[in-house]
Order: sequence, then C-alpha cells, then structure tokens
Amino acid sequence: MSRVARAFWVDSPGRGEIREVALPRPGEDEVLVRAVCSGVSRGTECLVFRGGVPESQYGVMRAPFQDGAFPGPVKYGYLSVGVVEEGPAALLGRTVFCLYPHQSHYVVPASAVVPVPDAVPAARAVLAGTVETAVNALWDAAPLVGDRIAVVGAGMVGCSVAAVLARYPAVRVQLVDADPVRARTAEALGVAFALPEDALGDCDLVVHASATGAGLARSLELLAPEGTVIELSWYGDRPVSVPLGEAFHSRRLVVRSSQVGAVSPARRARRTFADRLALALDLLADPAFDALITGESAFEDLPQVLPRLTTGELPALCHRIRYGDAAARE
Repeated sequence: MSRVARAFWVDSPGRGEIREVALPRPGEDEVLVRAVCSGVSRGTECLVFRGGVPESQYGVMRAPFQDGAFPGPVKYGYLSVGVVEEGPAALLGRTVFCLYPHQSHYVVPASAVVPVPDAVPAARAVLAGTVETAVNALWDAAPLVGDRIAVVGAGMVGCSVAAVLARYPAVRVQLVDADPVRARTAEALGVAFALPEDALGDCDLVVHASATGAGLARSLELLAPEGTVIELSWYGDRPVSVPLGEAFHSRRLVVRSSQVGAVSPARRARRTFADRLALALDLLADPAFDALITGESAFEDLPQVLPRLTTGELPALCHRIRYGDAAARE
C-alpha cells in the first residue's frame, strides 16, 4: 500500500478540509520530511481562504509547492518546519525549513529544504518565510545609519521588519498601528510604538504593511520631503485610493513596491533565494521574535481555525500549527 500523508486544502472559498494524499518514496536527491509545525501567514493565507486572489494574479501568487488552483480546491502555504526522515546522509535527522503547505509529511528535492541553525528552535523557525520578506524589503529600502523610519502596520510582516530594523545602528524606528494592544509586541521587539495620530513625522523612510488605504495615506503624511514609502501590503482584489494630490508632487515623494517573489535588485547579482532564507533563519536566533507567535492549534483543528483567523474572531500575528508524532502509514 502506498504511504499516506494528511494535508490541509481550501476546498472552496471559506471552506477547508483535511485530505489524505499519496506520499511517494523519495528518489535520488530528494528528502522525506515529517512536519513538526507550520505557520499560518495570516494576511496572505486568509486572503486565499476567502477566495480573494484576483484572477490576473493566479500565476504570481502560486506557492512553491502549491497543489490545485485558485480559488479552489487548492493546497496552499509556505511556512513548514520538519525533520528529514529519509534522504541524503548530510540531512538525515536534521530539522529543516521548507516553503511547503500544511501537510503532515512530504517529499521534496533536497535543495528545497534549509537546515535550521542549532540556535533556532523549530517552533520559532516557522517565521523564516516572513523574516525573509522583511530582509528583502530592507534590501529594497536600503536604510542608512541615522535614518528616521516608521513601520506602519504591526502585523506579521510589519513586526518582522521592525524587529530587523531595531538592530540597525543609530536609527529612529517607530512601529505604528491603530491597535494599542500592539504596543506590547513592539516593546518585546525592542522598538517604540505609536498610534497613527501620534506617530513621529519627518521620516526618511516609511515601510507600509497595514494593507489599508488609511495606512498608506498616513505613511505618505509621515515622510520628509523626498522620502520613500516601501509598500509591502498585498490588497488582493480590493481597490485602494492613494492620495497623490496636494503636496505629493511638490515634496517629491516616492511609493515603491517590494515583493518577496524575486530577490531585491540591490542583491540579485550576489544573493540567491537560498542565501536570503538562510540569513532569515540566522536572524531568528534572537528570542525577541517569539513575540510574533500569538497562538497555536493542532493540525486537525485547522479547518475550524482558519475561518476564525480570516474573520478576526481569533486575533493573531503568526498562528502556529503543531503536528502529531504518528508516522506516515505504510
């Protein structure tokens, strides 16, 4: 009998289920990974769950090991940490990170997994994909020593950006969010916090990650003349108004997108995707990142958990999914 794994699928917008999937035996230069935990990337995965990916972006939004197609049925996700149970000797028994959906076991090329450093707990390593997004954004932004910077939107991505910026020398960093509860997260990350109306202006750089039109408008207001907004938000199928009137042109402001699907042009000639991910994992040696894990559920409960994350009934930054120890069935 073929081995069987269990995987979470978005059956149709707003409805998920766990399915059994055939698990092939690994070939040469492949690994069999037993999942230990995975992370729900709340913004993107909830957008996928509700069917909010625009048809024009179906190709761009494909996850590396996605099965199915938008709007569903689709197996989607990209924050998986597990242990290599079969494969090359150098990886056997190693804890690894992989851009794989929520699934109990999976077979992938050995090149698709990155060993988790010994200093990084597996439970924290689920943040690697999000911290990788932050690394790419800061390669795009190229902040300088002494810059005045705001990060607008204290979600999973915004908090990751702020956490990395907190380690830059002599910069003024504020994490800005409409939810005062996020002040505790900012404190844990070692950055200042402000509500939008209280945020410090005259910024050289603003990183926007709130996925709201109001957040983008406030980001522009916080800039100094000739300052830049790095736009990290993904709005999906929602139209957004951008205030480009009044002093936008006379102040020579810039709005620039950043997206993790390609290595930043600033480093593309010298860094690979694997290099970028390895850097993100090294950064996760800092226990301050634990503040971004705000909930945990069993894999079996994911069909009930994701609707609650999507509606906001279950508030979260990164929601961690844990897997049982049962091996794949022969």
